[in-house]
Amino acid sequence: MLALVTVATAQETRVAFGSLQVDPTLPVEVTADALNVDQETGEAVFQGNVLIAQGDMRLSAPKVLVVYNAETRAIERMEATGGVTLVSGPDAAEAQRADYTIDSGVIVMTGNVLLTQGPSALSSDRMTVNLTTGSAEMTGRVSTILRSGD
Repeated sequence: MLALVTVATAQETRVAFGSLQVDPTLPVEVTADALNVDQETGEAVFQGNVLIAQGDMRLSAPKVLVVYNAETRAIERMEATGGVTLVSGPDAAEAQRADYTIDSGVIVMTGNVLLTQGPSALSSDRMTVNLTTGSAEMTGRVSTILRSGD
């Protein structure tokens, strides 16, 4: 069969992300080669093969800054840099940076975002993933290749 290939571009696209929704109140497990904690600022820097796991979600990066809330001492947000991979269920996304706000369950990925869902791939400048709803929004020159036929 002959496949028809169409290139589609847009400024904003909404997509499903992940097979399951992630509860942001679940524990966050972080593993890395090294950890540096600054008691004065309340920040921790994980470096080298950093892997963050929460429920079905996995985020990996060379470096992750963890910022704690000064009052509650709970994790407020995580800033992953240096080439980030986010996996939830069968879906995977790559970007240069990802900022994860724990309480809201929102991850904002920026810098050459590439989302892979089975045989489909979308790229954009920015992707906002809501882990609690299992949805994502891609903005800033969204591009994909649509295939029809077998």
